Amino acid sequence: MRIAVFGKTGAGKSSLANTIFGEDAFRIYHKFKSGTRECQSETRSVSGRSITLIDTPGLFDTDRSEEEMKPEIVRCITECAPGPHAFLIVLKVEKFTEQEQAVINKIQEYFSEEAFNYATVLFTHGDQLPDGETIEDSVRVSKPLDDLVKKCGGRCHVIDNKYWKNAPKHEYRSNQFQVEELLKTLDKMVTENNGGCYTNEMLQKVEEMIKQEEENIRQSSGNMTEEEIRKKAQHGVYKGLITLTGVGTGVFMGAFFGVKVMVKKASSALGILESKSGATSSVVVPGPLGAVLGGIKGYHAAVEADTIWEAATRAVEAIKNPFTKP
Repeated sequence: MRIAVFGKTGAGKSSLANTIFGEDAFRIYHKFKSGTRECQSETRSVSGRSITLIDTPGLFDTDRSEEEMKPEIVRCITECAPGPHAFLIVLKVEKFTEQEQAVINKIQEYFSEEAFNYATVLFTHGDQLPDGETIEDSVRVSKPLDDLVKKCGGRCHVIDNKYWKNAPKHEYRSNQFQVEELLKTLDKMVTENNGGCYTNEMLQKVEEMIKQEEENIRQSSGNMTEEEIRKKAQHGVYKGLITLTGVGTGVFMGAFFGVKVMVKKASSALGILESKSGATSSVVVPGPLGAVLGGIKGYHAAVEADTIWEAATRAVEAIKNPFTKP
């Protein structure tokens, strides 16, 4: 099961991932070095399940520039391909402020209705819950939080990475109890989604590129493991996609989460059309470097370039001549 973990910087995403795994698999930053700096994925066995957690940087931070965000959005896409089985939206149990509202607004802006079908809200800092109160009780008194949880099918849980570690596992305020409850919720959600992962045309195209890279690597891989081959292939595809310098972060996020209005606004630049079913499909459209699916055609032309400018030039030429092998 692939689980993508989202939330603003400082929400406790990395600590949550470590709590789920029961070990320090993800680096935790403290004090002035707070926040995940880059996307990281790890796979472990948890209660008989093979789980891959994709810990993202603060993609929904409201104070980060596009220049800061884009590399990690692209890295997140390559790590998630062909798509996650679940999104975890991580928020802190705290007084609801304008900043929290801005984060929720951003989540609702980027998540499509389909993506919400794969999402669960997870609250950290559970020690802030008043005595005798459940997270459901807390959510109900805040309309923005209540609306968000309802969009996620009513799925929400709470943990406390610091204070609930050693509580008896049968108690509500126990990480062991809450992790098991979370996994049960995710199992049920995956079943309701017919066992499939959330995906779309772009994620599928990126997965095709990764598979191609894996085959190329295997031919000269020596003693590399399949996991090492996968990681190297993902990095190669990441390098190729990051050279598509004209793509704005909003376009990448919209294409990742399947937001129709953003796809429509960017259709001429993206080379994407919307089908009657609401899905997106790739079409051959010459255009600016701000092409995601169209730009993927230029990936193999751009990946060997020594400079961003050279990569851009090669990618554009490949897009203009899509049937010419680079």
